[in-house]
Amino acid sequence: MLRHIAGRIGQAVVTTFGVLTLVFFLMRLSGDPTLLLVPQGSSAQQIAVLRHQLGFDRPLIVQYVAYLQQLLQGNLGISLVQRMPVASILGGRIPYTMELAAGSILVALGIGIPTGLVMAVWRGSLLERALAAVVFAGQSMPTFWSGILMILFFGVILGWLPTSGVAGLPSLIMPSIALGALSMASFARMTRIAVLDELSRDYVAAARARGLSLGATVARHVARNAAIPVVTVTALEIGNLLAGAVIVETVFAWPGIGQLAIQAIASRDFLVVQAIVLFVSFVFILMNLLADIVYAVIDPRIRFGH
Repeated sequence: MLRHIAGRIGQAVVTTFGVLTLVFFLMRLSGDPTLLLVPQGSSAQQIAVLRHQLGFDRPLIVQYVAYLQQLLQGNLGISLVQRMPVASILGGRIPYTMELAAGSILVALGIGIPTGLVMAVWRGSLLERALAAVVFAGQSMPTFWSGILMILFFGVILGWLPTSGVAGLPSLIMPSIALGALSMASFARMTRIAVLDELSRDYVAAARARGLSLGATVARHVARNAAIPVVTVTALEIGNLLAGAVIVETVFAWPGIGQLAIQAIASRDFLVVQAIVLFVSFVFILMNLLADIVYAVIDPRIRFGH
């Protein structure tokens, strides 16, 4: 078990390093940020002085090594635009994004898994077809469009919920639903497929032959065996929620890292963009690592490589 976990941690470290390296060089090759920071009409000498002060006149490999050294010390650098520590900027935005992601995953899990379970158990019924239409709509509708529709209906017409900003729990409802809709559809589809696959197995027929009801069979046997693919989707969807937060946070003026990413990319604030990508990548990798550990707990065969 420990060997299995150690191997996954090693893979996570290598993946994080690879993502950091790729993003660093791609961002540096996209253009010179010095030109965005100097006033219009600045002379070539003034531009060169600022470039030297910021260290952008050094070879890329030298900049990269210096960045890694700072990162190992917990220093993400100073924002080129805001002139503040990048760690402080992210520290003020991450809690809002995590709050939105938590609300979204609650919506996705709370609706998606029961929906998929009902669709599998009552396969072919009118209820399944109705729920399938809901799942299809949630999967097909872009988040920005569903967000705008909710703002128009629940915020403007009915006046039930705030249309933007952070104003307590009510302001979290619409962004969470808009962001969680796609994940809800993924959970519903995956749960339905996994449960249907388990219901076709011999042990289900044996349990029913012993007199267990369908509900008891699903609760006692099917749910556990169908959990592994659902765990996979959960790990991936949490990372996808952070990536999708860029659009939702922009629509609802939510002050998280998604909105910060748009601003940093527009101004070529390289260090802020790097820090955001590193954070999102770390969450992706951490969720997959946790998924691997949960696999080994749910199915002991995985830890032994069978």
